[in-house]
Amino acid sequence: RNMELKREDLLSFHAVFACVSLISKDIGKLPLELRKQEEGVWIPVKDERFQFLEKPNRFQTMQQFLEYWIISKITRGNTYVLKFRDAFGKIIGLIVLNPDLVKPLVSDAGEVFYQISIDKLAQVGQSLILPASEIIHDRWNCFYHPLVGLSPIVACSLAASQGIAIQKYGSSFFANMSRPSGILTSAGKISEEDAKTIRDAWNQNYSSGNVGKTAILGGDMKYVPMAIPASDAQMIGQHKMSAEVVCSVFNVPAFKIGVGGIPQGQKVEDMNLIYYGDCLQSLIEAIENMLDEGLELKKSGFEAFLNLEALLRMDSTSQMNFYALGVQRGIFSPDEARAKFNYKPVAGGHTPYMQQQNFSLEALAKRDSKEDPFANSKGGKNAADSE
Repeated sequence: RNMELKREDLLSFHAVFACVSLISKDIGKLPLELRKQEEGVWIPVKDERFQFLEKPNRFQTMQQFLEYWIISKITRGNTYVLKFRDAFGKIIGLIVLNPDLVKPLVSDAGEVFYQISIDKLAQVGQSLILPASEIIHDRWNCFYHPLVGLSPIVACSLAASQGIAIQKYGSSFFANMSRPSGILTSAGKISEEDAKTIRDAWNQNYSSGNVGKTAILGGDMKYVPMAIPASDAQMIGQHKMSAEVVCSVFNVPAFKIGVGGIPQGQKVEDMNLIYYGDCLQSLIEAIENMLDEGLELKKSGFEAFLNLEALLRMDSTSQMNFYALGVQRGIFSPDEARAKFNYKPVAGGHTPYMQQQNFSLEALAKRDSKEDPFANSKGGKNAADSE
């Protein structure tokens, strides 16, 4: 049918825009941390060799960098990150390239290269070809080629196109004062010239901003509505269905973008965990893995982590109960729990505590192996038993 679906038009559909915006902002707000393992625990550290993990380039903050990384991936299916080096070959910055200006290439020997067109923001003044070692390539939905990812928009393009058409129809319908189009009929035969004159006069005097004016019809002419009213076409239901299809493709719970409400019986925290597990986790893991591999962090004993606390933040009551129970069970020290609420350390709060009546399973097993497990250390009965 020669129908052309442009990415820019599809992105203007509110559900697509909302999903892309929500996902990119949620991941962008997660602090990127360089961590090193000490005694089995990953501790945030700083290293001069990786200062660009705090400020990736001259024109973006880390939040903006992560947002553009995700926007490129979910709207194009691919993210290309250029390793910006100094004169000595040391990596001093990272730049997410415009995905429309990058093309992966494969040599006869199976080596991977990337052709980059002119990109002044990335200081690429002419088209050049770089080896794969200079590009961090994050992609997903590689249905047809392992180096070419597909955007979820591919799967929801028809739904988005339908939604845009419904919005345009609604805009036109309400601009016409919610009155459908129609036809003028006459009992007698009229010439083509007269019909054109009547049509032009009608459109000029009684359409668009002139809807509602009193029309005077002669010659036994009648006005008959032709278009299907919005109520009959179930426009609102179809529009909602289009938005729900988009949400299903992006794995975003519909309530997160204002389409419908939270399912009955579900808590917000539970739905946010579903949103994290189904939608965000794969994207987050991919960023961490790509940075670990592309920057060879593991060779230096480091790994990149996106701190999830900003995402999975509980309400104040649940958070207080969570850390209070952790302190009570000896998992957190009081100072660690206080830090979560932005309170300063206190004297004696640096170590976890347990009640003295708690015994290890090993100690209880030794006690039970005795002939009289309830005998005290002096060989007599316990005070409670003697009473």
